Amino acid sequence: MRMVQISKPGAPLRLIDSPRPGATAGQVRIQVQAAGINFADLMVRRGYYAAAKGLYPLAPGFEFAGRVLQAPAESGLAEGREVFGITRFGGYASEICVEPWQVFPRPAGWSAEDCAGLPAVFLTAWHGLFRTAKVEAGETLLVHSAAGGAGGAFVQLGKIAGCRVIGVVGSPEKIAAARNLGADAVVDRSAGPLWERADGLAPEGFDAIFDSGGVGTLRPGFSRLKPGGRLAVYGFAEIFPRRGGLWLLSLAYNRLRVPSFSPFEMTGTNRTVSGFNVVHLFHERERVQRAMGEILGWIAEGRIKKPSVRSFPAERAAEAHALLASGTTVGKLVLTF
Repeated sequence: MRMVQISKPGAPLRLIDSPRPGATAGQVRIQVQAAGINFADLMVRRGYYAAAKGLYPLAPGFEFAGRVLQAPAESGLAEGREVFGITRFGGYASEICVEPWQVFPRPAGWSAEDCAGLPAVFLTAWHGLFRTAKVEAGETLLVHSAAGGAGGAFVQLGKIAGCRVIGVVGSPEKIAAARNLGADAVVDRSAGPLWERADGLAPEGFDAIFDSGGVGTLRPGFSRLKPGGRLAVYGFAEIFPRRGGLWLLSLAYNRLRVPSFSPFEMTGTNRTVSGFNVVHLFHERERVQRAMGEILGWIAEGRIKKPSVRSFPAERAAEAHALLASGTTVGKLVLTF
């Protein structure tokens, strides 16, 4: 089989030939047609993803879509069934073996590329909205990176929850994408002061803010929460420099800029800060199945739109990573095999 491999932290991505993975009893073997790319994969490549330590060489990738090659009879997954699924690493490969509960049927009309960009971001949004922030209908939400994969999923599920959703994007070209996903209003950070315009759209503050930047927007966002407001942090994209040069120095400086929040401050203002990484929940079978059941139900009802997807053949994985790191993408990037 073919695999996009990272030999060690900081090493380049390499497309290699590798032995087929061995399936243990009860596992499903999938022929992977497409694999989703997430910002966490860039962290894995650099060696800054804690869950990957000690696992190199490895193939990154948390989500995939393809066809069933073989499966236990009790799984109900027939050979040739079109499916998608989740994994903790290994998604960047032409074959993968996983447990049956990690695999889901493709929705009607959704391609392998569509589905490869589905589970990680929508599970992130589902957990952030309904388990971490526990949003309620009528609340006002602020979603950063609202035209991206996870941000776009937060926008769509936030609207399904009955909330008013204000999206933040990084360029004027992304405004239409966020609006198309259902954002009630969109703030373009490149057009002027972010928080002045956000204040104008929500003068009483926000009930919940969802932030994957992790540096410059956390402290001002916290100060704009209503009493009882929740700041949910699910990434630290701003820590990583966009370009080369003094990379390690810039990384160290950005880490120092990450704010801290005192329990006294939180209790005194009646505001909450919480953080999560949905990949650490991929082993929780009941939670994953419940979340994906609801997500697939909303897709069947036509309440979730397909993600905007840009595909790259596996041999161009490094190019795809560089594009994602640039911060200019809309929707999801996927690799195809």
